[in-house]
Amino acid sequence: MIGLPTGTRVWLAAGLTDMRRGFDGLAASVQSALTQDPFSGHVFVFRGRRGDIVKLLWWDGQGMCLFAKRLEKGRFIWPLANSGSISLTPAQLSMLFEGIEWRMSVRTWRPTISA
Repeated sequence: MIGLPTGTRVWLAAGLTDMRRGFDGLAASVQSALTQDPFSGHVFVFRGRRGDIVKLLWWDGQGMCLFAKRLEKGRFIWPLANSGSISLTPAQLSMLFEGIEWRMSVRTWRPTISA
């Protein structure tokens, strides 16, 4: 997974995206469907119809980056909304990218007293 600069927001595009789209098509979706600026430095995540492919679009300050991942088994966990976007933390993005259930993650341990 890429190391994102501090303050980078992650936006998950709800609904389905045509995975044939490249840099320009996804940037147009960011502007029209999500009403966001694709050159803001934030990460925008899109999922295909079958659910086994995601694409991430990110402006790193010098150029547009397009990352894609296809799971060999299973599907990426995605919200049921048909439109709009959802903000994720970088940790949730890492879980999503690994195919892990990110929506209801629970910490396994919490300190009870300070030492």
